[in-house]
Amino acid sequence: MADIRIVAVAGGGLMGCGIAQVFAACGDLEVRIFDAFVSGPQMLDRVRSSLSLFVEKGVYPQAEADAIVSRIHPTADLSAAVGDADLVVECIPENLQLKQDFFRDLEPLVRPDAILATNTSVMSITAIAEKTVKKDRLVGTHFWNPPTLIPLVEVVKAEGTSDATMDATLAVLAKAGKRPIRVNKDVPGFVANRLQHALWREAVSIVENGIADAATVDEAVRSSFGLRLPVLGPMENIDMVGADLALSIHDYLFPYLEDAKKASPALREKVAAGDLGFKSGKGFQTWTDEQKDASRRKLNAHLIQMLYGK
Repeated sequence: MADIRIVAVAGGGLMGCGIAQVFAACGDLEVRIFDAFVSGPQMLDRVRSSLSLFVEKGVYPQAEADAIVSRIHPTADLSAAVGDADLVVECIPENLQLKQDFFRDLEPLVRPDAILATNTSVMSITAIAEKTVKKDRLVGTHFWNPPTLIPLVEVVKAEGTSDATMDATLAVLAKAGKRPIRVNKDVPGFVANRLQHALWREAVSIVENGIADAATVDEAVRSSFGLRLPVLGPMENIDMVGADLALSIHDYLFPYLEDAKKASPALREKVAAGDLGFKSGKGFQTWTDEQKDASRRKLNAHLIQMLYGK
């Protein structure tokens, strides 16, 4: 499998434009982005808007931000975008049939050795590849939102994915400055979402059962183990405190933890009532437009500081 030099991104939404920016920032990759409904100027404007934060925080000078934009070539012609690409990253909506049909139609347009990657957060990569012929070259690449700031990309091996495809995908993502991880089994939620939603299930249960309110749950995480997570993951933490102590705690505590196999009734009631969080201004907490904007700004500023020290 040849070195990856040309990357095509299919889908000009926020994720697709963000992923295009990631590869363009690498410097020596040619990047194309395709969308049949979003114009080229609109896609480039999304990239410029994203880069404005990097310039504001001093991560890039304006000249480098302009150079990143110049390395992204938008098009409404899928064949032109992918015809000689080494890697095609799909970023279309999370609909299984839509993704299956896309890869079925994409396959005849690309080179026989091109890698085809799907950016999905939960869907089975094996199922997405169902309508393709060369299943060895289709791989999952789960970029986290915002892809320009979250380092992790989960590289997921489907039933038919070859080791060569995995290795080449991991290599180009590392080259682009991401922190790719190898996911050896195609399971729902992959790795990071399984961990995240296990925490969310317990958090919602604590609120639902009146143990603490939503703001208190968030503060408990932010002011305790959340502080050490960037440098101390759970498995290393177990080894640090001792497997014997972990076992003793688990034997005592696990019977009391939430183990529901369905989503929380409290969460379902929120959705039924239209209390969707930021979208509606009310969820487990109430949010004004100013509070929503402040939350997003605080998150982005924190990520920039963590990653770039700016």
